[in-house]
Amino acid sequence: MDVKKRIKELREKLNQYNHEYYEEDKPSVSDAKYDQLMQELIELEEENPDLKTKDSPTQRVGGTVSEKFEKVEHERPMLSLGNVFSEKEVRDFDKRIAKVVSDFSYTAELKIDGLSVSIIYEQGFYKRAATRGNGVVGEDITENVKTIKSIPLKIDFEDKLEVRGEIFLSKANFNKLNQKRLDKDKEVFKNPRNAAAGTIRQLDSKVVSRRNLDAFIYYGFHDDFNNHYETLMKLKDLGFKINEKTKFCKDIDCVIEFINEIEKIKHDLPYEIDGIVIKVNENEFYEKIGYTSKFPKWATAFKFPTEEKETVLNKIDFQVGRTGVIKPVAILEPIDISGSKVSRATLHNEDYIKSRDIRVNDHVIVRKAGEIIPEVVSVILDERDGSEEEFEMINKCPVCNSEIERKESEADYYCSNPNCKAKHLAGLIHFASRVAYNIDGLGEAIINDLYNDGYLEDIADIFKLKNHKEDLVKKEGLGEKSVDNLISAIEASKDNNLDKLIFGLGIRYVGAKASKILAKNYKTLENLSNAKKEDLSEIRDIGEAIANSVIDYFHNEENLELIKELQDLGLNTKYIDTSVDKSTPFTDKTVVLTGSLSSYSRKEAKNIIEDFGGKVSSSVSNNTDYVLVGDSPGSKYDRAKELGIEIIDEETFKNMIDTGE
Repeated sequence: MDVKKRIKELREKLNQYNHEYYEEDKPSVSDAKYDQLMQELIELEEENPDLKTKDSPTQRVGGTVSEKFEKVEHERPMLSLGNVFSEKEVRDFDKRIAKVVSDFSYTAELKIDGLSVSIIYEQGFYKRAATRGNGVVGEDITENVKTIKSIPLKIDFEDKLEVRGEIFLSKANFNKLNQKRLDKDKEVFKNPRNAAAGTIRQLDSKVVSRRNLDAFIYYGFHDDFNNHYETLMKLKDLGFKINEKTKFCKDIDCVIEFINEIEKIKHDLPYEIDGIVIKVNENEFYEKIGYTSKFPKWATAFKFPTEEKETVLNKIDFQVGRTGVIKPVAILEPIDISGSKVSRATLHNEDYIKSRDIRVNDHVIVRKAGEIIPEVVSVILDERDGSEEEFEMINKCPVCNSEIERKESEADYYCSNPNCKAKHLAGLIHFASRVAYNIDGLGEAIINDLYNDGYLEDIADIFKLKNHKEDLVKKEGLGEKSVDNLISAIEASKDNNLDKLIFGLGIRYVGAKASKILAKNYKTLENLSNAKKEDLSEIRDIGEAIANSVIDYFHNEENLELIKELQDLGLNTKYIDTSVDKSTPFTDKTVVLTGSLSSYSRKEAKNIIEDFGGKVSSSVSNNTDYVLVGDSPGSKYDRAKELGIEIIDEETFKNMIDTGE
């Protein structure tokens, strides 16, 4: 056999099959046949390493394991997009463009619900890929993106080229992935976007390869590209996957017609979308139309409105949080909202339920905006037939059966048992989370596994996992490399500043901001443990509730024993002042919130802004620095536009708090 000729044949066939499957959606061979040919090529290249090339289809199989993702500075900023939410706002966007330039056109594209990527090609070869990050600096994900079969490894373009696109997971592959996780008793991903984001940040590229990520390209940068729609067509000719619904529009009426068409079919698409991106085509106008610090003014994103659906409330369950808070949850007759099945929704608390007279067997209206947890909004009283059951709050913890209690000044009930299993598990998850001790690799799923297997009972056990290395290596889904990385991350976290430890302990009412204030004032955990209530209460932003909670926590013998153990295990318990270079995007800034955020409650967003040195105001004025806009914003959004105040969306907000820029 002529090995060189056979390798060439296999590469051509596999590239053809990839193109048919991922770009034309018309596969001509079975998966089994494809796998057979791929395996043959892998074996031939291993036997003849001198014939292996960097654009071979085998390079997509994965196998590179990264220690971490290096930082990459983008050659040009990856800006976010401003949002519009109605036909009027779309037309207002058009009017603003028309005031500056004339004879322009638009491209309307589906806003894929995934994560942005920048890819560099040099001399026709795939060179590097990076996440958006903070828009200026991202993470190097070159090896992982290489496994995405819809992204070419070689193109017929000799000059340097940067393309940008959206990495996503199709609905079908998302469902397959979650079914596999269910079969292995693993926690499922909440939605395709989270699954795609979690996948692209896997350290092992083989894992990425198995999950079949996909990507649409939506930008290309080169001196010869001077019209956006024509650029997309050029990129398509080069072999990039361009969304098939992309439309050239000569005017804004065409854009609005396109939006209405897509809204009718969005749930039938094989991938998740959350809106339509509208861009001026003529690159020559971009500088004249201009930019804000975060957004191009020549492009915007139309967000589809919040959906509300009617269904039946079959049952009310209760779940226990890390502080022991008992939350009622509605179990619903499953309905489809925003393209996903919804069978559970929050009921917030007893007062919320009673004020709306929500009953079991009621016909209710459920709302879900973007990725936000669905909530029961109201009851359809006309549908009542007498079978409805009035709500009664439970008096025992649903997990440990201990008494629950509600203080007069609070809306929530709490489990009184300090050893409640649900509290312990939620507390461990909180401690390791990004916002607290930030232990890379110790996510909710693995904590659940380790807790159920008896390796974790309290926070101190996290720092003893290295003593169980041999057992952990044998656990399915881990392996020696993963365990080594996890242990390294745990050991590195011991150097975290004191405020991270205070927040991680999960003291009631003590959030990230209060933790920083306490750490700065008391300098050491020992000093804080000996604090007096009257001294605590005198500290600005530390109210009576926080003071009482801190005193209660440090007067508990079990908590003191835990702290002693953490000190013995080598955790830093002193405050290190790093304020000299820690100004944040929100330092001394005034922020107004409007609309529904998908990843934060209004209170959580407010706390984060205040933790970062900002102030949250209830009204928009000339003194406002930012308006944070979620889905279905109100008049504050219009007011901000009138005053020319910078409007930021949730993605921008996340990047600002993640990167501090």
